[in-house]
Amino acid sequence: MSLFSGLDQFGLGKLEKVNIFEEETKKTDKSGKPVEQKISEEDLLFDKSYTCPVCDEEFHAKMLRTGKVKLLSVDTDLRPKYQLVDSLKYDALVCPKCGYAALSRFFKFMMPSQAKLIRENISKNFSGLAQTGNIYTYDDAINRHQLALINTVVKKAKASEKAYTCLKMGWLYRGKAESLSKETPDYDKQIKEMAVKEQELLSNAYDGFMSAFSKESFPMCGMDEITVTYLIAELARRIGKYEEASRWISRVLTSREANERIKNKAREIKEMINQQKENA
Repeated sequence: MSLFSGLDQFGLGKLEKVNIFEEETKKTDKSGKPVEQKISEEDLLFDKSYTCPVCDEEFHAKMLRTGKVKLLSVDTDLRPKYQLVDSLKYDALVCPKCGYAALSRFFKFMMPSQAKLIRENISKNFSGLAQTGNIYTYDDAINRHQLALINTVVKKAKASEKAYTCLKMGWLYRGKAESLSKETPDYDKQIKEMAVKEQELLSNAYDGFMSAFSKESFPMCGMDEITVTYLIAELARRIGKYEEASRWISRVLTSREANERIKNKAREIKEMINQQKENA
């Protein structure tokens, strides 16, 4: 007797002989060879529901399926680069009703006084979000992060949250520049403009983490003290503050708490700093 005998009482008699572990039929070409099914960015996303801590509106936002993408590399300032999709595009959450926005890490943490500031300074004038397609473009993502950044200012967030939001937005400009086709009209002009935006955001991230380092506790934005020390050093290098970069990277190299992996990365940064000093 089939495990599914009796399904006909539900009108599902045709499914009585289904094999529980039957593999999906693989697609083949005309010669009978298996056809590789390409995965798109859209395939890696799903809509997740959230409740806004400012106005209690329930809404959906696109999120990346964890474990579905392969990490390819990490930039020296810790920006992750994944196969098929830039995960950073999906990190800012925006309530479509009241305009409250934040990086996913910070979204649900809200004090009554902060909610009041957002309602008075953002929600009153918020005109809504533009429609997006099945994926977020870099422009969509930058707009959402821009909203998150202004929210950090309005709600008087910690310096670390402001810094981290600037950092993520700077990474988006870098990602957009890397993805821009060289056939794009005014390619050089656009690349230059994006580089200027990235530098401005990294500079603000540096200032914010510098301020937070002495005033806030660790972990900070999910990072321990050694990681933040390393990040400050690398941000200083990227914005041309080589003496500061040298000072902070030395802290990593002389720290007893730093593991060998981050010390190796720090040695690479130190070498880059020395080269840039010579060329400056």
